[in-house]
Amino acid sequence: MIRVSGLVKKYGSFTAVDGVDLDVEPGEIHGFLGPNGAGKTTTIRIIAGLLRPTAGRVTIAGHDLETSPEAAKGALGFIPDRPFLYDKLTAGEFLRFHAGLFGMERNGVDARVRAMLELFELSRWEGELVESFSHGMKQRLVMCAAFLHKPRAVVVDEPMVGLDPRGARLIKQVFRALSREGVSILMSTHTLEVAEEMCDRITIILRGRILARGTVDELRALAGGEHEELTPVFLKLTGGSGLQEIDEGV
Repeated sequence: MIRVSGLVKKYGSFTAVDGVDLDVEPGEIHGFLGPNGAGKTTTIRIIAGLLRPTAGRVTIAGHDLETSPEAAKGALGFIPDRPFLYDKLTAGEFLRFHAGLFGMERNGVDARVRAMLELFELSRWEGELVESFSHGMKQRLVMCAAFLHKPRAVVVDEPMVGLDPRGARLIKQVFRALSREGVSILMSTHTLEVAEEMCDRITIILRGRILARGTVDELRALAGGEHEELTPVFLKLTGGSGLQEIDEGV
């Protein structure tokens, strides 16, 4: 559903992304991990069409981002790490504005808006101004918008930042439910905890290059084996204790 091949992004003499290949299958939750500064957000922004790559190719649901940008972006939802919202709009107004940007037919928009607000437990605040929302509520509203136009793939940059345990648990449940419906989710994070619990596969990036890819068990075996460079990255991502146990209640 998401295909990235030979992706390169340079800023002068500095190479932020260096030959990245990445694929996310339909219905897959794919973790994209690495320490801060590894190139995760740059890669995510290129996939979302916010940055132009120096080289490489991105396709979304078979649409080339370079040659068919509208079709590619229309098939994609994007949840940034620092979302921008219009504080003087209500939650309902913001989502209807978003629907207009994606050219959604007016018939059915209201029902879809209500469905997304209910899914992310925001129905009570449909008529409230966004400026009155907590950080976690704003994060969930952005997720409502990202899934509103029924994208076939979604990219998420640090989805759990600023969420309380209840909010984080809700997001995990929603992501799993949507993946079962065939939506592909590429989720960037700098910790292994959430990825280990949620993701079907994980790709680890370091200094702009893909270091390893596989299931949690496959990566654990690599880190404990001859893949010398992977072990210290695991330790850094988990705060020094390897792959940690996950609290199922979060």
